[in-house]
Amino acid sequence: ARSPFADTLAASGVVEAQTENIAVGSLTPGVVTKVLVTVGEQVTTGTPLFQLDDRQLLAERAVKQAALLQAKSELIRKQAEPRREEVPLKEAAVAEARSGVDLARDAYRRAEETFAKKVTTEQDLITKRDELKSAEARLEQAEADLDLLEAGSWSYDIDVSQAAVAKAEAEVAKVESDLDRLIVRALVAGEVLQVNVRPGEYVGTPPGEPLVVLGDVDRLHVRVDIDEFDIARFSPDAAASAVPRGSLQERYPLEFFRVEPFVVPKRSLTGDNTERVDTRVLQVIYTCDPRGRPPLYVGQQMEVFIETPGEDLGEPAASHSLSNAGGGT
Repeated sequence: ARSPFADTLAASGVVEAQTENIAVGSLTPGVVTKVLVTVGEQVTTGTPLFQLDDRQLLAERAVKQAALLQAKSELIRKQAEPRREEVPLKEAAVAEARSGVDLARDAYRRAEETFAKKVTTEQDLITKRDELKSAEARLEQAEADLDLLEAGSWSYDIDVSQAAVAKAEAEVAKVESDLDRLIVRALVAGEVLQVNVRPGEYVGTPPGEPLVVLGDVDRLHVRVDIDEFDIARFSPDAAASAVPRGSLQERYPLEFFRVEPFVVPKRSLTGDNTERVDTRVLQVIYTCDPRGRPPLYVGQQMEVFIETPGEDLGEPAASHSLSNAGGGT
């Protein structure tokens, strides 16, 4: 490819989606049961991409829902107390205990009379007195049971039951969340660029490769690697164009988008014999509109030419030629 500029900074670039290439993985390991998208399909935010085996969580959800139903029933039972049918039983127990007190008091009175006449012993009198005290205690217990029943459930018991319901609801919500995580969804709108998963495959965390690759390709970006030795010659305001490899007659104008201000080791090697693997590059992002020209594809390599002002370095400007193409030094 030949540069259209008199003074050129040459570099290599790779086409990517304007959202960058989003490698979708799974937060949860498991066996894939359904793949819900195909390559080239347009998806929106929240579109399901694939689903993992959910049988175990479905069974766990059924158990948690039963526990929640039990906790709610216990709360309703406490809030409905006292039970109307139990009140007459307690009232009858009070009446029986009161009758027992009357009988014990009458027996004690007669024992006092007979003891005064020296007819019975003092031991008989003590026994009748103890029986009266026992009857009075039973009456007090029966009346307390009636009062407790009529008072209904203790407010703290209701609080405990409400807390149990909240806990059961949280456990059900957790299982529901785990079930939802088994359906991997798109977090951005775009096009499905690649699908690397099939039903029946096991997905680990992290996966060995991107399971699904997404990207918004309505407008493409070109990620350009500028050799660290050429950074001083780069200007964001300079004109730039790109030529795809294998189609040198086509030239795509580029528009500066942003600079990633962190110089990184070069990873996209071009295969040039002069290229060093220890080269560090500044990555610059350009936008590219391929409409009206042959289509570009994400991942395609481009020869990029960026105009630079003429420099007098004691050698012809042509020395800054395409020998640096691809970031070689």
